[in-house]
This record gives sequence, C-alpha cells and structure tokens, in this order.
Amino acid sequence: MTKADALISSPKTFADFDRLFPDETAAKLYLTSRRWPDGVKCPKCGNAKVYSLPSKPFHWICKSDAHQHVYRFSLYVGTIFENTNYPLRTWFQVLYLMLSSKKGMSALQIHRMIGSGSYRTAWYIAHRLRAGLADPDFRQLMGVVEVDETYIGGKDRNRHWANKARSSSPFAMKVGVVGAISRKGNVVCKIIENASSDTLDQFVAEAVSDKVQLIATDESNSYRGVRRAFGRRHGMVNHAAHEYVHGTVHTNTIEGFWSLLKRGVVGTYHNVSRKYLPLYLNEFVFRYNNRNNADMFGAAVASC
Repeated sequence: MTKADALISSPKTFADFDRLFPDETAAKLYLTSRRWPDGVKCPKCGNAKVYSLPSKPFHWICKSDAHQHVYRFSLYVGTIFENTNYPLRTWFQVLYLMLSSKKGMSALQIHRMIGSGSYRTAWYIAHRLRAGLADPDFRQLMGVVEVDETYIGGKDRNRHWANKARSSSPFAMKVGVVGAISRKGNVVCKIIENASSDTLDQFVAEAVSDKVQLIATDESNSYRGVRRAFGRRHGMVNHAAHEYVHGTVHTNTIEGFWSLLKRGVVGTYHNVSRKYLPLYLNEFVFRYNNRNNADMFGAAVASC
C-alpha cells in the first residue's frame, strides 16, 4: 500500500481490510498518512522540518530551537497507541469490527473473531479506542435541534434481591443521559447527575447555538430555562397528553438515537457500568455522526 492509497482508502469488507493491512508496516503507513496528511510534523512544536531515523522506522527527530535538546518521537507519541504492546494491525481489526456494527460489538465477540490472547485484551483495546473517538472539534448544533433526556439501566424488579434499590422511583440506580440532536445532522450527549433545570440549561448552552432555528423538547418543567432563553424558537410536545408531533415540533429523532443506544446496551453489551458509560456514548455518537461518511474508519484512526 502506497501513501497515496492510505489517504483515500478505508476498508468496507474483510477482504478490503486484508488488502489494506497485509502486515504491520502497512498499518503504520496508514496511521502516518492519517495523522499527518500533509507530511510528518513534530507533535510538540509543529515543526515540519523533521528527520527520519534510518535505523528506527517510523521514528523521527526534531532539531527546532523550541526544544532544549534534539527531540525524538515515534509514530505513536500523543496517540492512544502510545506504549502499547499490541500490534497496530490488531488495534485496527478491533476498530473495524466496532465500526461495522450499527449497535456495537461486545469485547467477547471481538475476542472470538480476532483470536486475541484473552478477553481482557479485546476489552482493553476497545475501551482505549472508545476514548479516542471523542470529538475534540465539536461545534454547537444549529438548525432544528431536539433535546431530551433518558435513563440507562435495568428495572429494579429484575435485579437480584441484594442489589435492589428499594426505592419507589422508577429511575432508581439508573444513569441519566441528556442529548441534543440536529435533524439530519449530528448528536451530542453526556451523563448527568440529575435532570434539574440548571443542569439542562447548562447542557443546552454548551451544545446548542444561540442562533438555532428551533429547539424542540417535551413538556418537562425542567426546560423552563430553555423556554425563557429561546422564546418563540422553543417548541414543546406534551407526551403526558399523548401528543408526539405538533407541526414541525417533535423529539422523534433524538428518541430514535436513544432506542439505538439502549438496544446496543441491552442486546450487545448487556450491562454497562456508570464508570464506562461515557466511553460507550463516545462510540455510539461517533458512529451516528459519521453514518454518511464513506471514510468512517479513516476518520476514526485520525481522531485516535
């Protein structure tokens, strides 16, 4: 595989994957082209005048005055692959499998398919990749935006007696997640401690542009701050009264994303702890936001 091929190629099938990455060198060339599409640059100072080390492939030195001494760096410096003991091709195999399934793929299934040394290997690599899928260049949502919150976790009556919440609240021991989605656009979501007005106001201020055309929510009184901030640009549907669409106002798009997320959690992962839920949110958000991207794999590698 040439450097030009690496820039435009993204595996769509297992045959594509084997053709693109026949060995470790091909995987490293692909990462190099995705990380530095305009040529290798120093990860510390951004200097483009770096020198490769003939004795150590995929290692360079930077002699910029920005460094007190000559700075040596490798392909992996500053990426999630840094200090890894696993072949880069194995990381790419796991990433390809994660992105190929709309509702994700469990670490156990990945372990079976790639023949990793242990389940823990597949689990570790998958979580590191999820961390790398976070969007560092997030832009506030515009157009018609829907905002809603949901709760992840099983029903209390289905828990073992020793693990029951013993609470009358249907959301006991569940994890709250709030999300915003631009119709025919991107989605953003995060874990919340509660669904208070202050919490939702802060999320909307971070996720939604003040130039939004319309912001649609349900009838929850926690959105009273949103109503004040957006005035006539805020639309509401009353789910309690079985109203789900009012003209162009509805939350069906964000609820569709919640359905996808929950089916993945229940059907694929079975159980997701609060500690690791943000990583799974990264994965589902990335796949959704790149659903029309023909080069989803390449975008994922570049973000790592």
